[in-house]
Amino acid sequence: MPDIYDFQVQTASGEFKSMAEYRGQVMLIVNTASKCGFTPQYQGLEALYRKYASQGFVVLGFPCNQFGAQEPGDIAEIQNFCSLTYDVTFPLFAKIDVNGSDAAPLFQYLKSAAKGVLGSEAIKWNFTKFLVDRHGTVLERYAPATAPESLEKDIEAALCPVDL
Repeated sequence: MPDIYDFQVQTASGEFKSMAEYRGQVMLIVNTASKCGFTPQYQGLEALYRKYASQGFVVLGFPCNQFGAQEPGDIAEIQNFCSLTYDVTFPLFAKIDVNGSDAAPLFQYLKSAAKGVLGSEAIKWNFTKFLVDRHGTVLERYAPATAPESLEKDIEAALCPVDL
């Protein structure tokens, strides 16, 4: 069975990056969209990133156009919007699918590791969030409506030194 570090993801510039580059960090992996009612969550995600990055925390944003066609632009437009509107500095990746036969392997893995409501795997909407600990274990899946700032306790717990 693969672990999260076995996956490759496509960066916004089109290169492939191994998730192993994030080994030892706490990750919050999010499918994002620029024209969604939840889009203002970019502000909260960026605040978490800035607050905890020095402790080994990273937010990874994966734009997705599968829900209401709310991410219609290309990656350059998405990055420009996120930078200008929300001053996003956390990594944004190439647009992906999170459901269906073309779902990105990383998201297939995340959905299997942390099921949604009533055990469903399908992602229901933009801004579904997955918290992954320093060892690559998927700790939690959060609904789109879950505000990023409400995740602070879980992030802090995941950042705690493991050898206490």
